[in-house]
Amino acid sequence: MNLNFSEEQVMLKETIQKFCDNDYDFYKREEVIKSENDFDLNTWNLFAEQGWLSMPFSEDSGGFGMGPIELSILFEEFGKALVIEPYLSTVVLSGTLIDNSSYEHKKDIIERICSGSLHISLAYAEAKNSYNYNLPSTSLSSDLLLNGTKNLVLNGGNANKLVVSCIHNEELALVIVNADKDGISMNTFPTVDGQSCAEITFENVSINSEDVIGTGDNAITLLNNSISLATLCVSAEAVGCMSSCYLKTVAYTKEREQFGQPISNFQVLQHRMVDMFIESELCRSLLIKAMLEVDSGSDDMHKHVSGLKAQIGKSGKFSAQQAVQLHGGMGVSDELMIGHYLKKLIVIDALFGNTDHHLKKYAQ
Repeated sequence: MNLNFSEEQVMLKETIQKFCDNDYDFYKREEVIKSENDFDLNTWNLFAEQGWLSMPFSEDSGGFGMGPIELSILFEEFGKALVIEPYLSTVVLSGTLIDNSSYEHKKDIIERICSGSLHISLAYAEAKNSYNYNLPSTSLSSDLLLNGTKNLVLNGGNANKLVVSCIHNEELALVIVNADKDGISMNTFPTVDGQSCAEITFENVSINSEDVIGTGDNAITLLNNSISLATLCVSAEAVGCMSSCYLKTVAYTKEREQFGQPISNFQVLQHRMVDMFIESELCRSLLIKAMLEVDSGSDDMHKHVSGLKAQIGKSGKFSAQQAVQLHGGMGVSDELMIGHYLKKLIVIDALFGNTDHHLKKYAQ
């Protein structure tokens, strides 16, 4: 089996690396986080110009028809630089769901996403239902009035439209609604990793029948596939974080001296860094397997994604914690990337199901 990237995939990886190295350094990221904005608009427009916002969408919808492998390449590089732009919420979660649906106006929405002019968020999580996304408490009545509350809506405060999961006629339904519609209220807040979320309440929000994207088994398939792809992407992002933790820690221990020599000479610390390398490579292997399964659309693709996510939750936090320990007190300061990697990996573990949840799914 040939596990090497194609020439086009290598070019994509190098292009993203160049952007992250030259145009998205740690200090620029900090400026955006400390500003009133949740992301940098110029960077988002650059994503559109580079065609990155168009990557996963079908050619019929105006996209490039790329798949999970290219998205994994993108997110691994994003993880190394801790990119905070809302690619996951707008493009992966919401955009691919709409693109795979039979929604009448999907082409117009995808074109606006690709141009960078439209942000859309998927409202799927509820406090009462933990990681059970297919049985929401939010309801759509027979006269098409939407009621309920959604938690942890990624980039919800910046979204122009929302895709909402709900129960309609005793089965799962997905509806799309303008974020500024009457009856919608939201409370936005920053997350520990520098991004933004919202809690959104729907109170008698009127929905047009044409804005029901899918119902029943079709809605379940659309939602599960979208969340599975997003889980793969954040896992690739975690692999990027883990690789950077390892490399930055090795570089630091070669520079930091104690007892007249670099601390990298001490065997106990070498063992720790070897363990970090092993964990990151283990996750990379699982990532390759999972992205190939998702790319081929195999029957076991959700199981392989769960296996990957379970290991990511365990290995990611281990690698970041070791990196913090080997950096000492500097490791938890805002002036170094190491502490920010730890925050990101903690968030990734909880997002779309933690280690325990995916371990149970994998065992089923």
